[in-house]
Amino acid sequence: MTVATPDGWDKTTVNRWIHEHATVAIALTRERTALASALVPVTPYILLAGVECYRRHPELMVEIAAARSPESIGAAGRDLGNQVDTVHLWSIANIALVGRSVLAGAGLLDHDADVARTAVVLDFWRRAAGAFRGDGHLQAWDADGSVTPYARHVDELLAGTRPVTSDGERAEVTRLNARLCSYSFLLYFDTRAGYQDTGPYRLADGRVLLLRAFNKVGASDFWWSELVADLMPPTSLLAAFVLDDVDLHVTDFGTAVTRPDDYLGRLAAFGLFDVGSGRAQALDAGAQRAVGEGARAAQRALYRAISEMSRAERIDAGAYVYFSFLRPFADVAGITSDLDWTVPRDSSDLRPFLELVEETPDITDDPDTYYPPVP
Repeated sequence: MTVATPDGWDKTTVNRWIHEHATVAIALTRERTALASALVPVTPYILLAGVECYRRHPELMVEIAAARSPESIGAAGRDLGNQVDTVHLWSIANIALVGRSVLAGAGLLDHDADVARTAVVLDFWRRAAGAFRGDGHLQAWDADGSVTPYARHVDELLAGTRPVTSDGERAEVTRLNARLCSYSFLLYFDTRAGYQDTGPYRLADGRVLLLRAFNKVGASDFWWSELVADLMPPTSLLAAFVLDDVDLHVTDFGTAVTRPDDYLGRLAAFGLFDVGSGRAQALDAGAQRAVGEGARAAQRALYRAISEMSRAERIDAGAYVYFSFLRPFADVAGITSDLDWTVPRDSSDLRPFLELVEETPDITDDPDTYYPPVP
């Protein structure tokens, strides 16, 4: 399929948005905290996925948009239980731009087709992101770190929380959160895309609500999730933290940044919900403990399984995670099974070189070097 340049886009517009994304990406990458398992070759799989995304996502986006408009898909991200969220929106624009940079550096970028291909990606992102936010902004970066898609669900979620009144209760919530985060991080091959923060939801009594979604914690399209399917429910969870005297903002990586850093030391109430059905089903204390124990056991089992994979298998699995950041949009459009999600597929020419990369390249402060403009 030859993709056409969307209406309203030209080289100047494409370059303006490439520069905007590069500026935000540099800042986000510099402020990101280190977290790694030392098990997964992250850099080669990101580069490989980037090439796959640039070469394939434009066509997939055209098909998805034909089934349901990007605006409608973005608005659906305000419903509970799907992954049309801040980080997936950021990723469907930026991972393709990473691949574009790789191809440009290798002298393999088709300059005749580049404007149209990049414009399709950025147009789909811009339309979906604007509808997701619904506040005139496109990114958390533009909105002083505010991401509040679930505002209409706040009263319902607050009703399902319970007060946290003792150090013992606070320690139990802290332990549950840590187990779910660690397990999700490994499940998503050393990326935080599996758990996403939104907020701040400011409450009438002066406190603030932080919501953290843990997506696809059980068996899913990740083939390796089948290895722990008996330990975790095939669903998505949403944790609600009511915080007292905490200032927070959320980045486009879907990560809450708080003052003080130990925000759970200010925890006033907590709830955990099963949102796999699109509705919030509150879990009682016993069910919460069972989820925490399941996450701990699943992480151990998954670590053993991944350690037994070859390096090539780990790269392929990680590349699938990044390539499939577009999949939630196809899910909402109802055409996931009609599309080809095979990875790797279109990066065989570069794979022998990319899989040798061991370390993350140094971060440049120049947006035009980070993501080069269309010449």
